[in-house]
Amino acid sequence: MDQGVIAGMLSHPLAGAIVLLDPEGRPLAANAAARGQGLHRSLSTHRLALAGVRRLACAQGMQPCSIPGNGGCLQGFLSAVHAPEGAVSAYICTVEAATVGEPSLQALPGSDEARVKALEAELHEQQVQLGQVRHIAGLGGWHWSRRDGRFLWSPELHAALGRAPGSLPENRRWLSLLDRPARQQAMTAWRRLHREGQPQHFELAVPAADAGEASLQLGVWMQPEPGDGGGIGKVRGQVQNITEQHQTDALVRWRTELLNRVSALGRIGGCEIEVATRSMLWTEECYRIHGLRKEPVTLEQALALYTQDSRDGFEAALLRIADGGLPEQLDLCFYRHSGQRVWVQVQIELDRREGLPERFVVLFRDITREREANERIELLAHYDLLTGLPNRVLLREQAQAALLEARQHGTVLAMLFIGLDGFKAINDTFGHATGDVLLKAAASRLHQNLRNADLFARFNGDEFIVVLRDLADPEDAGHVARKLIASLATPLHRDDATLKVGASIGIALPDDARQDFDALLRAADAAMHAAKETGRNTFQYYSQDALAHIQRRLEIEHALHGALEREEFHLAYQPLVGSDPNRAPAIEALLRWMRPDGEPCNPAEFIPVAERCGEIVRIGEWVLDEACRQASVWQAAGLEFERIAVNVSAMQLREPGFAERVVRICERHGWPPQRLELELTESALIRDTEVLRQCFDTFERHGVPLAVDDFGTGFSNLHYLNRFPVQRLKIDRSFVHGMRQDAGTAEVTQAIVQLGHALGMQVVAEGVETPLEEAMLQRQGCDEMQGYLYSRPLPPRDMAQWLRRRNEEGREPALPARPDAPIVTL
Repeated sequence: MDQGVIAGMLSHPLAGAIVLLDPEGRPLAANAAARGQGLHRSLSTHRLALAGVRRLACAQGMQPCSIPGNGGCLQGFLSAVHAPEGAVSAYICTVEAATVGEPSLQALPGSDEARVKALEAELHEQQVQLGQVRHIAGLGGWHWSRRDGRFLWSPELHAALGRAPGSLPENRRWLSLLDRPARQQAMTAWRRLHREGQPQHFELAVPAADAGEASLQLGVWMQPEPGDGGGIGKVRGQVQNITEQHQTDALVRWRTELLNRVSALGRIGGCEIEVATRSMLWTEECYRIHGLRKEPVTLEQALALYTQDSRDGFEAALLRIADGGLPEQLDLCFYRHSGQRVWVQVQIELDRREGLPERFVVLFRDITREREANERIELLAHYDLLTGLPNRVLLREQAQAALLEARQHGTVLAMLFIGLDGFKAINDTFGHATGDVLLKAAASRLHQNLRNADLFARFNGDEFIVVLRDLADPEDAGHVARKLIASLATPLHRDDATLKVGASIGIALPDDARQDFDALLRAADAAMHAAKETGRNTFQYYSQDALAHIQRRLEIEHALHGALEREEFHLAYQPLVGSDPNRAPAIEALLRWMRPDGEPCNPAEFIPVAERCGEIVRIGEWVLDEACRQASVWQAAGLEFERIAVNVSAMQLREPGFAERVVRICERHGWPPQRLELELTESALIRDTEVLRQCFDTFERHGVPLAVDDFGTGFSNLHYLNRFPVQRLKIDRSFVHGMRQDAGTAEVTQAIVQLGHALGMQVVAEGVETPLEEAMLQRQGCDEMQGYLYSRPLPPRDMAQWLRRRNEEGREPALPARPDAPIVTL
């Protein structure tokens, strides 16, 4: 029975004595009247003599009984208390005060019997309610007796464990239901109880009755009771199924951990500040944000980390909110003890919950990354990351303000457009890392020669803009330009390489036609390009001719788009004649462009524009296709020639898969790749990349011969001649024309021929126009010659007739060397 039931029974206002007995008849408790009569001692003494009465009470209900006492025989009643499953859980013995010495129950007034029955009914109801409470709470009772060593388990305990009533062993075999850790835990607590004689409480896990379910989590309480001979005679205990509580606690812990993780990921910390005392309580994330150890921190200590503006803003916000203002949000800045700058977004509101002191609830969100990203966006939007100079966006804003100021004050202003000479070749040769170093060094040198009032910005790639303010005279802009050019004269050394760049500078001054930034920029740009065309490393003031040149270039670029689809291009062909008259000639295909208005466009004019705008890739592939097709037609007609040569742009070589496309074009027209020669410029070979090596490997595998065009006018680097499969060198026409007047030039051509032969290559001379030039080249050992002495560039029909006449006459036919458009190869 529950202690609450026992206490309620013994405190019931009944006149007689009441003694509660266990199922063996031993007294468990007695009220004051029973203790006064010594009834509990009499029942203990005559426990065995009253065993028959107990059996009758168990089977038939309340039974009268006589109990020997100190002053005579006491007449009372003995009734059994049954558990819900029917077993006897206790006995109740009652004796009225007036019954001392009286013989039987029949002498008692009938009202007392009714009151006893009412008490029994009340006790039974309390037991039922207690059982329900135990079931809801997952509680079950048990006790152990030293006398017989038995464990008695209540029905509620069986229910809490999910087991059938009476299924738990009454001896120590119940320990086998536990796993080893739980069994060891229970035995340790049991020994401690017997050793110390103090109540014990512990938790353990018990396997569920159903093997498919999770283990049960139990809370166990043990209460020792002393025995008659000293020591512990009994142990009473309670067991509660706390599985749901464990699961709830685990869920709470998980949610708390999840909230902490979310706070950490979101960099959100919180704190509470009491309005009256300014005492403060922080969350873990708040400590982490501020870079502090987890220990008490005062508001003053925390604010000491913040900048003065942030401190003042935070304190002012607290005052406004305390005076009834709305919640506020602030962006504040502080510095950790490590010196790291941190930005936080702070949300402040006042909490006025009833029964609690007023307090500010403050949320801190770390927005350092956002602020740094915004600062970086600002930097990217207005400054060049490589040089740290203003970019064109900021330059426009500053230059427009400077132009307005110059107009208002009548001062002289000039814009200088600076283009670095030779930078692209260095960038292509040594790589972008070296190019970046060179750009930074050049920008630094230029900047050192400007005044603080001047504007200096990186405009694009290797181009810079300078705006000179408050000049005394327009000619001063030229003096500054000379200083800037001179600042780049000293070479830059990087590793084993010596790098040198120059500068071409265009100067533009505001006038009636150029009052805004864009007009002045166009003029300075045109002047810069004019400076490059006049020899580079110099400066030019803007003129109308320079602008006309820029406009012409833009016009050509616009006309090139769609020219291929409109079939405006065609090929002209020029023979290459060998020094050996018995050797079949070769043919070079040259690109020509006839504009829709019927005017031809000079290749020297449109090919650089096509390369700059990217159209050269499509145009170049068309040239290859058309040249191979025409060569196959001539071959089918029985015309003899050794090979056909086509010029290839550096941009085409850098296109992935270019070599494979060349081979497919040959296969499509049935033309042997070994008879298609590709002429490359020196600049196309200086950039030794993986794409270029793969391209040349493909050419070498299919036997496609390569020639270096205009040799001697570029870098003339022997490295690429050894590195790449080059079969021919073509001497530029400028050397051929200079041989007659300059002995030094003749020596150069002789050296080129000897170099080519030493490397196992053939040498071809371009621009041969006179018999004297032919004779000199033959004496030097030149293998092939090309020029107006043999033929001007011809359309396909005339080229076929030239080949036929040569085959018939055994020599090249003489054609008049009349002028034609300059021959510029693709």
